[in-house]
Amino acid sequence: MASKDYYEILGVERDADAKTIKRAFLKKARVLHPDVNKEPDAEAKFKEVNEAYSVLSDERKRANYDRYGTAEGPGGFGSDYVDMSDIFGGGFGINDIFDSFFGGGQGGGTSRAARTRGRDMGITLRVTLEEAAAGCTKTIAYDRLAPCDDCGGTGVAEGGHVKTCDRCHGTGRVVEVQRTIFGQMQTQTTCPACHGSGKVVDKPCETCEGQGRTPSRETVDVKIPAGMHSGQSLTVKGKGEAGVRGDASGDLVVRVEVAESETFQRQGDDLFCRVAVDSLQAIVGTTVRMRGILPDDEVVVEVPAGCSYGQQVRVERMGMPRVGTTARGSLIAVIQVVPPKGLTAEQLDDIRKIVDARGEKDAAGEPKAKPAQDGADFAGTRKKPKFKGRGRRNGRSK
Repeated sequence: MASKDYYEILGVERDADAKTIKRAFLKKARVLHPDVNKEPDAEAKFKEVNEAYSVLSDERKRANYDRYGTAEGPGGFGSDYVDMSDIFGGGFGINDIFDSFFGGGQGGGTSRAARTRGRDMGITLRVTLEEAAAGCTKTIAYDRLAPCDDCGGTGVAEGGHVKTCDRCHGTGRVVEVQRTIFGQMQTQTTCPACHGSGKVVDKPCETCEGQGRTPSRETVDVKIPAGMHSGQSLTVKGKGEAGVRGDASGDLVVRVEVAESETFQRQGDDLFCRVAVDSLQAIVGTTVRMRGILPDDEVVVEVPAGCSYGQQVRVERMGMPRVGTTARGSLIAVIQVVPPKGLTAEQLDDIRKIVDARGEKDAAGEPKAKPAQDGADFAGTRKKPKFKGRGRRNGRSK
């Protein structure tokens, strides 16, 4: 069983629904967040509450926790499920989300209006080369400021209304006049009552404190198209930070990082791989069949006779798919010639006979010339070598 009772940490029943779990988390997190609680153990308790929420707010993790006592379960989640907080140690985790929540998107300097549109969020998603080749769908779990469930993102509680700010009369800015020794000075600043929006809520939602958004654990499916390159990005509209009181949400920008493969090396849309060929087969030529990058690929490599080590054999349309098309790059087999194994004594004798016979003839089948002896010129005549100048023998001049 689990060492921690997440239901007890959040103070909810084991059959609590998602909304109840979220409300309990927000209630405790507001009290324990280090920005508002300066107790020595507040941060540790906040992390514990966040851990409990990250498990119980995720359907897969909660099911595993209820059944096996751990969020991962006996066999993990599989390659199609990615928890961004697990990978990046929090990345833009719930702490960062709460920083934005407490700021409300309404902080900042006195001269700038509050930002009400949600910000874009960026994550890096790592996939294998095989997944990039075939295309895949990843379910990503991440934290963001999402529209409040209780008020529908309006920030207004039941019976409440949004009205024009009385202090700035809807302009979002106030003018202040100060008397100085140089006379009156007029300054314009963001309205402190409405934080520059020009609107105020007379009865704000208690869950989101009138923002219309709350920290939330979200999941989204991201479809990776076949052939995608490392460093390319995908945009999921509206899945970034939610806007204040119904304003537009930002986007989720997913940067794809393709991991290196042990079998294939990618260069553009081409794939390179090593293919081991018996040296005897390299002499006479052979056909090598191998698995390709896609599950149903069978690559046929036609190794030509007399193939040498490092020679490249191109197989068309067996490389990476090109995004958005039916075209593919090539697979380039780099031949690795290796010595034959398991030869019998009789086979070795046959090879020696071939080697001995070739030793008496050159590659064109002509008798092989004997190596010239010392003192022979290029015509084969024997002459004594001539030396110009005075030589040295045994270290003494003659």
